[in-house]
Amino acid sequence: MSVAFRRESDEEHLEPKFEIPIPPGPNLVTARGLRLTREKVEALEAVVTADMAEEDVKKLRRELRYWRTRLATAQVQPVPNEEVVTFGTCVTYRLNGQTRTVTIVGDDEADPNDGRISFSSPLARAMIDAEVGEQLDFGSNGQSVEILAIQAVEES
Repeated sequence: MSVAFRRESDEEHLEPKFEIPIPPGPNLVTARGLRLTREKVEALEAVVTADMAEEDVKKLRRELRYWRTRLATAQVQPVPNEEVVTFGTCVTYRLNGQTRTVTIVGDDEADPNDGRISFSSPLARAMIDAEVGEQLDFGSNGQSVEILAIQAVEES
């Protein structure tokens, strides 16, 4: 049968719906990150879907699948020592003459505006295993990061 006589459905032109992408690598979390993930799952499970549009229910279920997966795969990391930069440490550093402080956390907990960066971010990867006083190469312009202070973060 010729394509000209074929009836096209409305569904044929819609964008496909994909799952929310899971960040690659292990799902490392702080105690705070685990708590926030649990709270997110509980909040999504508590949503009443009776009066929601079908498309909104599908979005909610997709988000709930993501957060349940993240909860099931969460690997809570122990509180670090303050000798080297590692997951869960609060690091004060100098870059381009500016002093900043960040906490290295899991992918879902990261919020750069709040001073929390993911352990998989380029800056965190550059700083991991560094000690106070170290100068680390960072970026392609010959920039360096100087580690000024390391502090363990105990959050629950």
